[in-house]
Amino acid sequence: MAAAGAQGLPTWERKARIILCVLGFVLSIYALHVELSRESNPDYRAMCDLGQYVSCSKVFTSRWGRGFGLVQIFVGQESPLNQPNSVLGIVFYTLQLGLGLSFSQRAAVFLVLASWVSVAGSLYLASILVFVLGDFCMVCVSTYAINFALLFTNLKRRRALNEMKEKAE
Repeated sequence: MAAAGAQGLPTWERKARIILCVLGFVLSIYALHVELSRESNPDYRAMCDLGQYVSCSKVFTSRWGRGFGLVQIFVGQESPLNQPNSVLGIVFYTLQLGLGLSFSQRAAVFLVLASWVSVAGSLYLASILVFVLGDFCMVCVSTYAINFALLFTNLKRRRALNEMKEKAE
């Protein structure tokens, strides 16, 4: 059995959460930087723009790069509610890291639910990437992988907390 850390949780879970959230946060900050740079300078070329069909700035500045391409349908393209997906990523990874410090059942349930939402969003955006934009975005695909890994980590945490609760009863 894996070594147990704080309150009986596996030690790998905390380390994995920190690494995944920091990577997701950094990628989200980079995506926001690319989008804002491209909006202010259409000639801006990001490090992740490797070719015609491998371009993250093409993806970030597309309709689907803000509010998943859905928010603007309800509130308009210029609404302050129609934020870049990268801003949503920054909020998501910050919450995952912050709530990961709590060992409560409620926090664990919220972490799992938020992860399921992020995975659903990842699958939606991946399908847009492939079938609509016909592009490959290394930053996007990396965040999708991080979201799946966070879901796995959160499911393991919830299971461990449930087992600890059952043993205590």
